[in-house]
Amino acid sequence: MNAIEVHGVKKNFGKLAVLKGIDLTVAQGEIFTLLGENGAGKSTLINILATLSKADGGEVRVLGLDPVRDGNKVRELISLNAQETTFDEEFTGSDNLRLIAQLRGIPNAAATIADVTARLDLGSFLARKVKTYSGGMKRRLDLAMSLLGKPKLIFLDEPTTGVDPKNRLALWQLIREIRDAGTTVFLTTQYLDEADALSDHIAFIKDGVIVKNGTPAEIKRRLTTTYTLQAADGQGARARQALTAGGVAFADKADALSLDEANAARGLEVLTVDGITVAHYNRDEADLESVFLAVNGME
Repeated sequence: MNAIEVHGVKKNFGKLAVLKGIDLTVAQGEIFTLLGENGAGKSTLINILATLSKADGGEVRVLGLDPVRDGNKVRELISLNAQETTFDEEFTGSDNLRLIAQLRGIPNAAATIADVTARLDLGSFLARKVKTYSGGMKRRLDLAMSLLGKPKLIFLDEPTTGVDPKNRLALWQLIREIRDAGTTVFLTTQYLDEADALSDHIAFIKDGVIVKNGTPAEIKRRLTTTYTLQAADGQGARARQALTAGGVAFADKADALSLDEANAARGLEVLTVDGITVAHYNRDEADLESVFLAVNGME
């Protein structure tokens, strides 16, 4: 059973179609990241999956359950860390955590809270009212509240926004630990390096549909159609001469050669026939920023 299965999901707000037929599968126990511009439909989809909104069409299954018909059961199994924090700022951090633990009926709440707050390094300011916290401190407290009760699926909607670099790296490690403990993580982020570092699978949403889906490496490879070739030491000049004589187009790339997809296989053949040793040959890989820009028509 997958953690999330979405088929043909649509959502309209008046005459505005926000989701136009989403198809998506998220495996259990993975970090899945949904990327897209603001307004692309990320939060709308999360709200449907987290039982906060109802789809206008299509099928949705969350942990094998229908989030409309089985909403109470779904809510027992998931947790949502939304962009807008959800605590009482007149309470202390400890007060907020105890309230959530009570609402979720968590046994041995004190020990559970102590474990979560230690992992997020919250102990030094839990006794203070939340209204005195910095933005990064509030994000960490909100994440701690989301982790209480050991949900099977957690939605993290831009969880590191406003967090300083040191604590951002600590949150990355915690997110990996959550995944390694068996919890599925559904992540959105505005930081592409974060998506690349954390994700098992990524999907790009644009204009209400999924336009790319796969592992970070797969998605980056799909964008790239060039290959880097490097001849063995001392054979670079011979390689260039052989490719030129064979009518194979190439471009110089530092101490290597760059060939497009149409010329890559032919280039290897020419060099092999000429007895030139190829020390390195690999398809180039784009970065996620390049993919994001290409998806959104910015390059």
